[in-house]
Amino acid sequence: MPNYDRYMSPLSERYASREMQYIFSPEKKFRTWRRLWIALAEAEKELGLPITDEQIEELKSHKDDINFEVAKEREKLVRHDVMSHVYAYGVQCPKAKGIIHLGATSCYVGDNTDIILMTEALQLVKKKLVNVLAELAKFAEKYAPLPTLAFTHFQPAQPTTVGKRATLWMQELLLDLEDLEHVLDTMKLLGSKGTTGTQASFLELFEGDHEKCRAIDRKIAEKMGFSGCYPVSGQTYSRKVDSRVLGVLAGIAQSAHKFSNDIRLLQHLKEVEEPFEKNQIGSSAMAYKRNPMRCERMASLADYVMADMMNPMLVASTQWFERTLDDSANKRLSVPEGFLAVDGILDLYLNVVDGLVVYPKVIEKHLMAELPFMATENIMMDAVKAGGDRQELHERIRTLSMEAGKTVKVEGKDNDLLDRIAADPSFNLSREELQSCMDPSRYVGRSPEQVREFLDEMVAPVLTKYQDLLGVKAEINV
Repeated sequence: MPNYDRYMSPLSERYASREMQYIFSPEKKFRTWRRLWIALAEAEKELGLPITDEQIEELKSHKDDINFEVAKEREKLVRHDVMSHVYAYGVQCPKAKGIIHLGATSCYVGDNTDIILMTEALQLVKKKLVNVLAELAKFAEKYAPLPTLAFTHFQPAQPTTVGKRATLWMQELLLDLEDLEHVLDTMKLLGSKGTTGTQASFLELFEGDHEKCRAIDRKIAEKMGFSGCYPVSGQTYSRKVDSRVLGVLAGIAQSAHKFSNDIRLLQHLKEVEEPFEKNQIGSSAMAYKRNPMRCERMASLADYVMADMMNPMLVASTQWFERTLDDSANKRLSVPEGFLAVDGILDLYLNVVDGLVVYPKVIEKHLMAELPFMATENIMMDAVKAGGDRQELHERIRTLSMEAGKTVKVEGKDNDLLDRIAADPSFNLSREELQSCMDPSRYVGRSPEQVREFLDEMVAPVLTKYQDLLGVKAEINV
């Protein structure tokens, strides 16, 4: 039964996938704690501490059947989540009870788990990001040669192609992927550093053997699938790590927001439209409307993620010495919710690109309405070849362009610049000769070639590298 009498996060109810939600679920968190306790016990045994195979096997036999209610009741008494779960694990593992969490502090499970979960979440983000790139690549290739009106300052500018515009969206996502890969490749565990990062408790356990203190971090990292641990820390890993991770998410949010802006503007122009389902309602009052709600939702979630980046920045900058606890409540909110929001953004992005509708006739109509202005340089050159004076022709074209612009803006009529030029004896060009200048493909420069070069040289290697991640289809909840 849904809980209608309490607040539920829209990130869980409406936006994020079950896969991302599970990564930040209590079950995943506490199962990871138990994996870390097993890794710690194994490493300590391998380094000579009196821990038996029987104790480790007992820990392994209960690593997934977490007795949540026992831990919950214990926490009411002791007011400490880690020690409550140590107790609950010990209830299930009486033989291993005495060696669970041996030598460690709470951050051993808390901080290492945070790194593990963020790493897994980044991998899921990477998977979805690569699939968005794959869909955009199909779109760019299909529409590589289709001329369209380009805009600077949202004013008509020299034409581009629909496919070339898509490469601009892809270029930003490739930058995001580079940042994501860098952060993923450099993620390390905290390891087992003790209460102030000095490993004093482990130096005591290992009777002054410094090499064993170094080795325990290496062993834990290896068992948990990481390349290593941060070499120095206070009680916690540096909170700048969270800031770096949220920086990647905020970068993706920026790129997605820009894409959503462009699609919403194009939908206003009726040139390109996000998918609209058969029974979808655009407006409660205006039944004819087809609002770009998916892109609007992308923009809204992106705003949240970009603002959320401030949280780890503030936390990292205000930590005191070896640790303070004013990061805890903030991290519990800002990190998971940043990931859930980006997960929702990428699902929307994939859903929109997969169903984009392009209207070539409208695109052509808008382009042809402006093309006479953009063709004036070519027209002038043709007139010079026919014996005209370049300076005089430039002034005539300027004057005629202003008159044609007035006809469009003031009188609401079609652009009649070509007719005006044909009627002007200075140009010595017929209407038919002028019409030959109206092929839009003459004005898109290298756009089609740029698309194919970009796809071949920049995108294809990425899709080949991550071909095992391809095939994701996104569905949105509401």
